[in-house]
Amino acid sequence: MNLPKVLIIGQPFNNDTGGGITLSNLFKGWDRDKLAVACSAYLLLDNIDTDVCNTYYQLGYKEHRWGFPFNFLQRKYQSGVLKFDEKKIQNLTIKKSKLRVSLIMNVFYPIIEFFGIDQLLNRTRLSNDFCKWLDEYNPDIIYEQTSSLSGILLCLAVEAYLKKPVVFHMMDDWPSTINPTGLFKNHWNRKTDKYFRKLLDRSTLLMSICEEMSVEYKSRYNKDFIPFHNTIDLDFWKKHQRKTYDLKENPTILYAGRIGLGIESSLELIAKSIQKINKELNISMKFALQTPEIPGWIKNYKCVVHNSFVSYSDLPKVFSESDFLILPYDFSPTAIKYIKFSMPTKAPEYMVTGTPVFVFAPEETAIVINARKYDWAQIITENNIDTVSESIKQMIQNKKLRQKYATNAINMAEKNYNSIEVTTKFRNVICSLVKS
Repeated sequence: MNLPKVLIIGQPFNNDTGGGITLSNLFKGWDRDKLAVACSAYLLLDNIDTDVCNTYYQLGYKEHRWGFPFNFLQRKYQSGVLKFDEKKIQNLTIKKSKLRVSLIMNVFYPIIEFFGIDQLLNRTRLSNDFCKWLDEYNPDIIYEQTSSLSGILLCLAVEAYLKKPVVFHMMDDWPSTINPTGLFKNHWNRKTDKYFRKLLDRSTLLMSICEEMSVEYKSRYNKDFIPFHNTIDLDFWKKHQRKTYDLKENPTILYAGRIGLGIESSLELIAKSIQKINKELNISMKFALQTPEIPGWIKNYKCVVHNSFVSYSDLPKVFSESDFLILPYDFSPTAIKYIKFSMPTKAPEYMVTGTPVFVFAPEETAIVINARKYDWAQIITENNIDTVSESIKQMIQNKKLRQKYATNAINMAEKNYNSIEVTTKFRNVICSLVKS
């Protein structure tokens, strides 16, 4: 197949964010010289996967400028083409002043958000250098991910300049939460909605992250979105697939991922529940956290252990060797709005390992709706210690239940997230936008 040249706006290829992993898997096998990325510098610091794409334009101070007098506080990232060595994974981390970062994150941003002027900071424009690079690359198609008003305006500007077919891919329902506070939140919500709808109108093809988001966005925006979620290499993930559903003498529940959007409180509740179960059943179940940060509260729970991140190649073995895997969500109203129509990137990876899965999330979320529809996980939708502990206890005591969920999860993953089938469909859809 003669693949078109694609310009990706707003998301680098990486192995440690949902958008980056999904991007890497969907575009896997694409001609590397036919992919290019343009995105903000703060997204291009760690774990860039150059195996899929190694052509990057860093949007820096020439494209993103804060207005006076805030420009004196702005970190001036360089604009231009990035140069990489031959390593597969690249890290471009810049040393930062901890005091400066603390002041900006804990003092500066909260103040400007309260007064409703944070959206005025980032003035996006297409620099001469960036336009020259766009002309030289001359893509056939523009593929976009974004989650901010400034990102929307950048996409619209690039679209107007290049006048090429546009694919817009939605990862999370960020329009529902983007301006939750501040004196002018209603103004910025209306403005964001206006330009987001304009972006949708100008897009040639719209993609969502799951079926549930497509249904919601058809109702909300009267637009058809094709769902494309993260894919999995079945041969890679099934190397250590679990074949037995007996538990170890001291079983383990594993959470692997980042701690954010208030998920920490859900993790601590799980720890409390396991502590309660250990006392009631006289066992020594462990709750393993494989996270970048070590939460301060884990010292209060003997059942919690912290594991460092392992390489991506080791994840199938780590997931399969655990007795249970858990997908916890935050239950706060703001978080529910954001995650309601999202599907975790790691969900298919969890499914295919053969390890029984818990989904701990609000009833109305896409992950619960999906897990209930296809019966691939033990679902916990009540945010209290008794419900959580009883649900975990049920799985500990019922081998047939563990096997049922694991078998259904494997079948679900093989049917819906097979990388060969999904990436073929993804390619065909994108290629259909280019006139032969």
